[in-house]
Amino acid sequence: MLSKFRPVLIGLLVLQVASAILALAYGDFLFKSGSAGLGAIILLLLLSGRSFRTPDLWMVIGAFLFSIVGDYFLSHRNGDTLWFVYGIFFFFLAHIGYLAYSLFHGQVAWKTTLVVCAAYLIFFFTSLYGGIGDPLLMWAALAYLLVSCLSLGAAVGIKKAGWPKLGYTFGIALILFSDTLIALAEFMQYNRWDFLILPTYYLAHIAITWALWKRFTAEEPA
Repeated sequence: MLSKFRPVLIGLLVLQVASAILALAYGDFLFKSGSAGLGAIILLLLLSGRSFRTPDLWMVIGAFLFSIVGDYFLSHRNGDTLWFVYGIFFFFLAHIGYLAYSLFHGQVAWKTTLVVCAAYLIFFFTSLYGGIGDPLLMWAALAYLLVSCLSLGAAVGIKKAGWPKLGYTFGIALILFSDTLIALAEFMQYNRWDFLILPTYYLAHIAITWALWKRFTAEEPA
């Protein structure tokens, strides 16, 4: 029963928020990994509060862990293009996890996906493409763009409406928004909105964690 874990879950969620704030203040990688790492711990506690194991939740735990690895490569690349590609690869795997969770609970909303993909492909080839000099980085960025749009479309396609769906979809949308700002900074040297990159990224993890907690709370027997 989740009730016995509630104080611990609340404490971990507070720590998740605090870790994000400290990451913004100090930039230490330990704090930077806290939003995803503590999110994964919260989800593990949600799993332990069930009488069965749910593979969909493991997909999100995996996504959080892959995000930490991806963030490590991006935070320590020091201008190395290959490390940038490694970072994109692990964030790609994270989106596969988010996508898998959504597909456990619905299907891809293809109209939304096609509209978002069309908009981002136009953005990619008209604005970003010219600023990517390395072919490997170009293909990695394009593949990541496509899986990000598909991940958002799948979140929109989750069947059961309510706060768990809204929170989860909001979290995926925030990741896409944060990545868009990164692309503007990296490939177009447009840095006006850089201050939003990390806050939206950390908030995405918090929103996804909260959404799944709400889902499990709603499913608890009275």
